Amino acid sequence: MIFFFNSSLQPMKSGIEHAELKRMQLFLAHQVPALILLRDWNPTLHKTSHQAGLTDQQILNMFDYFQGTQTVTPKFVGVHDIDFGVAAAVYDEDPDESRYLVYDADHQLLGRINYAGENHRVKSVELFDGFNNLYRVDHYDERGFLSLADHYTPDNKIGTETWYDLHGQPVIEGYHRYDMEQEWRQTGWYLNDVHDHKEYTFDTIEEFTRHFLDAVNADYWSLAHPNIFVMDRSHLADWGFLHLKRPAYTVFHLHNAQTGDAQNPWEKILNNNYEFSLNAMDGYDAVVSATKKQTQDVLERFQPRAHLFTIPVGVVSDARLAAKQIPVKKRQFGKMVVFARLAWEKRLDDLVRAVAIVKQTVPEVTLDLYGYADSSDNYKARRMIETVIKENHLEDTVHLKGYTTDIDAVENQAMMYGLTSRMEGFNLAILEAISHGLISFTYDVNYGPNEIVEDDVNGYVVPNGDYQALAKRMIEVLQNPKLAERLCQGAYDSAGRYSEAAVWQGWQSLMVDADRLWPAKLAANRYITLDRSGV
Repeated sequence: MIFFFNSSLQPMKSGIEHAELKRMQLFLAHQVPALILLRDWNPTLHKTSHQAGLTDQQILNMFDYFQGTQTVTPKFVGVHDIDFGVAAAVYDEDPDESRYLVYDADHQLLGRINYAGENHRVKSVELFDGFNNLYRVDHYDERGFLSLADHYTPDNKIGTETWYDLHGQPVIEGYHRYDMEQEWRQTGWYLNDVHDHKEYTFDTIEEFTRHFLDAVNADYWSLAHPNIFVMDRSHLADWGFLHLKRPAYTVFHLHNAQTGDAQNPWEKILNNNYEFSLNAMDGYDAVVSATKKQTQDVLERFQPRAHLFTIPVGVVSDARLAAKQIPVKKRQFGKMVVFARLAWEKRLDDLVRAVAIVKQTVPEVTLDLYGYADSSDNYKARRMIETVIKENHLEDTVHLKGYTTDIDAVENQAMMYGLTSRMEGFNLAILEAISHGLISFTYDVNYGPNEIVEDDVNGYVVPNGDYQALAKRMIEVLQNPKLAERLCQGAYDSAGRYSEAAVWQGWQSLMVDADRLWPAKLAANRYITLDRSGV
């Protein structure tokens, strides 16, 4: 079995989640068993995963696993299903806050019921004591059962978290206390593991996570082939991957630049998300990068014993490659689109500056930005974009469209795609753009954009940070219909480099390597027993 490890799956997904979903589709198409492992508790996970095209059998959440809630028949829990243990309770709706305030006959506040949707499905219940102090919050899984209770201290902090099974029995607890610096933090975990009928305590979430990985490794154990664990977010399980009880084939996946300055592969400061794994690289069996350039840079700097693979995180489906091609003349002239978070690293204010320059020569140009705003520094990135729009009077030219999943409809009518990132690990969005025939313009930035975009073939690559050069190239294309048509066709043609067959070949090579190393790994670990006790 091959496992892809991540934190969670949210309605608004990052590039890593989109990459995992495309990867799962690829494995399913080739009938190779694969499973997405998720660490973080999420009461709406199964609804979100179903919307993303996954079944309950294709994801496994750590909390679901130990709570016994991987597969649950949904039921509806409404406001009046909550029992406060008193007669004649009064329910006072507060629709502005999507909640009910519940009182007893003496108008003593008993609790607040927070709901979702028109049918008022219960999300959580806040419980108060006789002095109106919050003492517990019960959280309900969207499938209709009490999943987590937060128990509050007298000074209104979460002291203990308790997760329940479907019978209402506690199976997991998390504890919070003040540390020596008087910082309130998590100090330990308790687990009643029904799989092996043992109780465990863990000092850290990392130890708890390793126990989960060990359990999954045991559940899917085979002497014939190794389990393959691919770590898509290294900070979640970097230590755990290196300390598995049973042998497995472990893969460190780079989804972004390995250094703080993506343009300098010899920069002393490493990407803090990858620092531990980069320094412990020889403990993994393989390292996957999405581009040839990053693979080469990692090899030259770190010279790891781990085997290096270049496997694009993006896949252009056979259906997409076979779809009807739309010529430039049938697209909205001058329409540029972008799918990206409004975040500092995306540097979209530069793209707006470029559009401001283009508009002076080609007034028909427009820019639609699709993506949710990063909240960092009070939404600084979005505010920077809005400032440039206002300064250049682009209110009717540049539009912030918000998050959307309707990519086909948007890109089939647009003409261009722009990218001004400070760093990338691949950039699925620009790959999606060329597969839809969009002419792409990008800074010469590592890693991905300067490989996906081929200069004067499917778009243009300009010096990093030079938005004037970006604007110049856009004007050239907009003023030359024949050039625009050639680049549009070049975009369609170049998408074939990322076909299902091409990407699958990379994963096949990794799986062959795992099987090749397996006999030696078994011998080195001197495996004795097949029970869940480990090696």
